[in-house]
Amino acid sequence: MVVVLMVAEKPSLARSLAEILSKKQCRRRKSDCSACDVYEFEGIFPPGGGGVRVTFKMTSVCGHVMSLDFQPQYNKWEQIDPVDLFDAETMKKESMPNLRIPHFLRNEGKGVDYLVLWLDCDKEGENICFEVMEEVEPVMRHQRIPSTQAVYRARFSSITESAILKAFGALGLPDWNESRSVDARMELDLRIGCAFTRFQTMTFQTKYAGLNSSVISYGPCQTPTLGFCVQRHDEILQFKSEKYWKLAAKISRGGRGGPVVSLDWGREGLFDKEVTLLFLARVQDCREAVVVGVAEKPRSKAPPIALHTVELLRAASSKLHIGPKLAMDYAERLYTEGYISYPRTETTKYPKDFDFRSILSSLSGHPEFGEHASSILRTSIKPPSGGVDVGDHPPITPMRSASRDQLRDSEWKIYDFVARHFLATLMPECKYKLTEVEISIGSEVFHWSGTTPTSPGFTAVYPWQEVHGMETSVEWNKDQHWNVDQVAHSGTSE
Repeated sequence: MVVVLMVAEKPSLARSLAEILSKKQCRRRKSDCSACDVYEFEGIFPPGGGGVRVTFKMTSVCGHVMSLDFQPQYNKWEQIDPVDLFDAETMKKESMPNLRIPHFLRNEGKGVDYLVLWLDCDKEGENICFEVMEEVEPVMRHQRIPSTQAVYRARFSSITESAILKAFGALGLPDWNESRSVDARMELDLRIGCAFTRFQTMTFQTKYAGLNSSVISYGPCQTPTLGFCVQRHDEILQFKSEKYWKLAAKISRGGRGGPVVSLDWGREGLFDKEVTLLFLARVQDCREAVVVGVAEKPRSKAPPIALHTVELLRAASSKLHIGPKLAMDYAERLYTEGYISYPRTETTKYPKDFDFRSILSSLSGHPEFGEHASSILRTSIKPPSGGVDVGDHPPITPMRSASRDQLRDSEWKIYDFVARHFLATLMPECKYKLTEVEISIGSEVFHWSGTTPTSPGFTAVYPWQEVHGMETSVEWNKDQHWNVDQVAHSGTSE
């Protein structure tokens, strides 16, 4: 019987793919790699017309199969000038020798007729495709069906049945150029990182005898980023705060139980306390405030554009209090389990053929935001006009419904944010009224401003950008008189 070996990037992804492609009829068996199981089932290959019945073997690697390093003779720091590392010979070696992934791939690939690569659809995944091919192709059986190729590449952005079956029905070829770009990046990282690490470590150890560090590492990406952190830290240390002074007032109306309002001074803060006290003296005995101007302006807040990786990590940190590393771990787990689409993307514009309706339908019964999904379905779906398509993956979206009970707490927070962000992009803008009031107390002018929501729009499902109304309902009119309860000065450092 014809045998097709299929390889995913992670063990959990292999399980999910096997369950979808076999309709949960696959058989799991252990392999000689402790981390990677093999799932077997029968089916038709190639899919579509003209296929034959085959046995599928779905398994995985654990990320990169190989890593790049220098030849052993270059590992002696004292004998090798760091400059020589820019031209030194390199070699490929196993990324995880204890797992023996190359041996495992050769063993599972022995005698198979076809190889289908289900690695993640990014440049790293493309590079891993060729690492897998290097181990499997030499041991494949080469008596294949005439005029057909032996190696296929599946491209997908989410782990849903429809997306996986669509990818399986449109198999292509791995991209050699993308893979080579990763090889180039790895070589640059190795040469630059090792050369500068050795140079600065030996330099500092010579200069500072008591240096409490055996290695001072340099990373082509990390070190420049660290430079920004150090620069900001220096600015904070060198900053000299200077105190400035300003006036503030409290006014009331209607006696006991009436509204009490705090006012801001119309002038900028003053660095001279004595001058501020002179202004205070001019109004301290005033007991009446007069409204000299009221302006009401309609305002709106546009819904967010589609979600990409940077915004997800930024929001996870600032809104959900989850660090970037953990946030990405949770997002990748949600992706592998089919709850969200691929979480590594720079694209913020939905594709023209994006299937909004199926995602909205899957969310319409959700107990927390299903009402909003149903409302969008009842109206015409209007994707946001902004955003950029950089040609990598679609924006991050939910792929199926999930409840709090199905996910761990932090995973739920990430899923909830992704789902709400997706819904928010398809909802109307938030509308509110901005009221700005100018009030005179004696010869000084004070200001008050407040917002009143008129139509929540997308903020009904996206509370992180909600416009809050005034705590105290106040009706302002020109020439209105208020009682002055207090005028005081305060000092603030900046």
